[in-house]
Amino acid sequence: MQSDTSTLGKGDFITQKDGEESIEARPRCSGGRPTKEEGDTDGEAVGVDVVPPSPPETSKAEGVAKNVSNTRRESFTNNSDNNLSLFKYLNAELTRGYFLQHDEAKYEQKRERVYTFFKIQKEVEKMMWYGFFLCMDAFLFLFTFLPMRVFMALLKIFIGPCQMQRGGRWLEPAQMCDLLKGFILIACSWILNSVDISMLYHIVRGQAMIKLYIIYNMLEVADRLFSSFGQDILDALFWTATEPKKKRREHFGIIPHLGLAIVYVFLHAVLVLFQATTLNVAFNSHTKALLTIMMSNNFVELKGSVFKKFEKRNLYQMSCADIRERYHYLVLLSIVVLRNMTEFSWNPEHFKQLIPDLILVLAAEVLVDWVKHAFITKFNCISAEVYLEYRASLANDLVSSRKKTAYSDHTDLVSRRMGFIPLPIAALGIRIFTQSFKMSGFISVIIIILSYISITLLKILISIVLLGKGCQYVKDYKLDEPQTNKAHSTLNREASQSAPNLYPDPQSPGLVPSDSSISLTGSDLTFSSRDIKAPSGAKKVQHNKSLSDIDRYTLCSNQIV
Repeated sequence: MQSDTSTLGKGDFITQKDGEESIEARPRCSGGRPTKEEGDTDGEAVGVDVVPPSPPETSKAEGVAKNVSNTRRESFTNNSDNNLSLFKYLNAELTRGYFLQHDEAKYEQKRERVYTFFKIQKEVEKMMWYGFFLCMDAFLFLFTFLPMRVFMALLKIFIGPCQMQRGGRWLEPAQMCDLLKGFILIACSWILNSVDISMLYHIVRGQAMIKLYIIYNMLEVADRLFSSFGQDILDALFWTATEPKKKRREHFGIIPHLGLAIVYVFLHAVLVLFQATTLNVAFNSHTKALLTIMMSNNFVELKGSVFKKFEKRNLYQMSCADIRERYHYLVLLSIVVLRNMTEFSWNPEHFKQLIPDLILVLAAEVLVDWVKHAFITKFNCISAEVYLEYRASLANDLVSSRKKTAYSDHTDLVSRRMGFIPLPIAALGIRIFTQSFKMSGFISVIIIILSYISITLLKILISIVLLGKGCQYVKDYKLDEPQTNKAHSTLNREASQSAPNLYPDPQSPGLVPSDSSISLTGSDLTFSSRDIKAPSGAKKVQHNKSLSDIDRYTLCSNQIV
């Protein structure tokens, strides 16, 4: 609000107080002349007595005068700076400096993250190759040791009455399971002989390209669903056949379960054959457009997985799925090569034409796995050492299947852990092999025997190496120790590591942090009674699962990867 200055006298002046203008009258004599204030050097006032102002008001007026003078000086300086702002800006941009050591810890962490990003590929491949050979070992088992075990079981059936008289068992549970596996494999291979692969190829080839792309994606989804439910069907069959007689049986009987298992293996084998046929059409197309579109599925997978929150259990499931996917691609490509070489009368020139496409498909799969795991571990603050723990968990499955207290064969453990069921692929392999190679005569029998011996030696070599490496991995991670000592060994191992924790996570109550210091194989994953006070009489519930409890299609962190 502005004051009216027209009524001011000669000795009056304006002062600024609290952002408002105020009129302050200077004391005057009766004659109209201003009185002499303290500090004035102009002579004495004439007139009546002078009434001097109080000292506080005088100091306030002096402060206001100083503020006014300082404001004018700063205004002049700012005007000078504004005139030179461009020059000073350019000078500052060209000569300014900074020191990174002022935030040394941050930059050290960034550099270690870059090193970890490139270290992930090495650790992933170590685990991938170990799991890959586990799948190969389970697959070769059906063609090498399973026939021997079936022969021994049949031999025991013939001499079984003699053993029953001596109080022995007629068949062991493992032998019963071997007989069922052998029967399912032979039955499905015989049923697949009625499937005309050439007609199936021409049916698929006559479809439009976009339709084939949709069909291939549907087949991938169906393959996962079949794998998740198929192992349950086989496990139900094996338990039904070997369940103790003393227990009360609540099932449909062995024959219905066996029929259901044969139907499942046949349908799954046909589904894999459809996948191989679609891939074969993509290889033989002139434009290679379908092959490019099918390979793009790998890169679309990055969008669906990289930008999601992953815990270590989910990453473990994804790693097992990637291992199975690599071996599955190898089987599909092998079928494609056999079918093409058979159609072209085993011409080596045609095989040379297939090599670039084969390398391209496998290279795309490996590259996508590297990028996916590198960014998942980066975004979720998971260290590269977690893959050593994953590999130790896979090795523990193999080692535990060789113990006297084993509850399952290692091929079944691989099926549950990775979702890889070798029976459908083995039945399809027998069908493709018998159609690709025409065997007749004595020489063919010799070739089959030599091939069987070679595959058996390869299986023995792979099993020995896997078992030796597996014992070492289990020993390094102390998975063979009792459950009570696992937590102490985990703490000692983590304390001995000199590298700092480069991925700090906020410790929020009720959540398990995704820090690499937490062991997924020990008992520290479960909440102790000191953390949760349960009411009296309530049962203790295990809220978290270790890696040994996680199968391929186990629900972890509200999702299945």
